[in-house]
Amino acid sequence: MAVSPVDPTHKDLPASIIADALPEQVPEVSGLIGRLADKVSPVFAFGFIFAMGILIFEIFMRHVFNSPTLWVHETTTFLSAIGFVFGGLYCAARDKHIRVVIFYDIVGPKMRKALDVGISIVCMTASGFFAWAAWLMVKRATFTPTGDIHFETTGSAFNAPYPGILKLFLLVILILLVVQFLVQAINYARKAPVMPATGKE
Repeated sequence: MAVSPVDPTHKDLPASIIADALPEQVPEVSGLIGRLADKVSPVFAFGFIFAMGILIFEIFMRHVFNSPTLWVHETTTFLSAIGFVFGGLYCAARDKHIRVVIFYDIVGPKMRKALDVGISIVCMTASGFFAWAAWLMVKRATFTPTGDIHFETTGSAFNAPYPGILKLFLLVILILLVVQFLVQAINYARKAPVMPATGKE
């Protein structure tokens, strides 16, 4: 068999291409909370797979045995919802949240550092307001007027407490987002300015 002229070890590839092929790491600025969010993320990813599995089960039960379930539709909606809610914290931990970079990409390293700190503070503040709004929802969804704990239910024949659990989960994620953005703001402020093009300090 002829030896390929291409170097199989790929030693001549640019460092940027090699870095893109490696598993993406959580940025240092995200700290411990970012690493923890990354560690638990597979649980929510498998939640989407489980939701797909029980949907297939529902189709089979409905169209083969003419015996539709009461719980599949609400459960898949719940699993998808908590996955999407957790996705906000995951994106923040990976520093992959949506941002407008029209100015960010053309400024120097010192201004870029200031923007990183400013963006983190703005995101932290917005998350704080949303957390407060979520708390107002949670109070109505988890407590009766007499103060007893009772989770809001779907009101269907299955009547699962998914709405109350989802609202409580949203509150927890928003609080974690506030902490995450605070950690990032502090770490960006401590970090040396980075050159936009090269990524070198």
